[in-house]
Amino acid sequence: MLMSAASWAASDVTLYTEQFPPYNMTSDGKAFAHKAEDISGLCTDIVKQILQHVSLDVRMKLRNWSYGMSKTKQKPNTGLFCTAKTQERSELFQWVGPLTEIRWTLFARPDSSIKLDNLEAAKQYNIGGYKDDVMTTYLQDRGFKISALANDSVNPKRLMLNQIDLWVADELSGPYVASDSADIDGLKNVLVFKTSPLYIAFNPKTDPQIIKGFQQAYDKVKRSGQIEVIERTYGR
Repeated sequence: MLMSAASWAASDVTLYTEQFPPYNMTSDGKAFAHKAEDISGLCTDIVKQILQHVSLDVRMKLRNWSYGMSKTKQKPNTGLFCTAKTQERSELFQWVGPLTEIRWTLFARPDSSIKLDNLEAAKQYNIGGYKDDVMTTYLQDRGFKISALANDSVNPKRLMLNQIDLWVADELSGPYVASDSADIDGLKNVLVFKTSPLYIAFNPKTDPQIIKGFQQAYDKVKRSGQIEVIERTYGR
């Protein structure tokens, strides 16, 4: 262990995550989970590897994103994964990672003839997005033609019905959502236009020794090559 149990005494940690397959998901398909063994996914598996190298009682819970974010902002020794470290969030949390990354991707129908050499070329197309999502907001702020919905799982169906030309989603989660929610496979990856590193975001008042211990544990897992093994397991 990297730090003794005595050095962290009664400083228990709670980690929240959300239903965002294949990065984080419940093992039984339910919307919530209360124990680590009921949660899986690319990010979750990396976090579980990290936890093997810390001497601390860590509770893991899966809730909706807004609930986990609210709890993390309110309570010291609480974290949220996997969280994109944006400029706006940078000073709001303490960060451990990066664990992996999301790849901002434009998808088209399997039979689409659309080809893009750069993002600017996508401005001629109607793009489906997820309301208030960072990728959707990024495109909206830059003048793209975006049709955003509160339920992202509808967008693959809209693609197949020619209601939109492209769909902005993560490289891994997009095909997963399409297959799981609409039984649609073979979406065409037209363009990966940006990446965002993902971290564990801790409440800013979290004990600095906890942050140090988690980062040391992450560094050990990173050096071991386990992160790359886990990423390959999920198709990256």
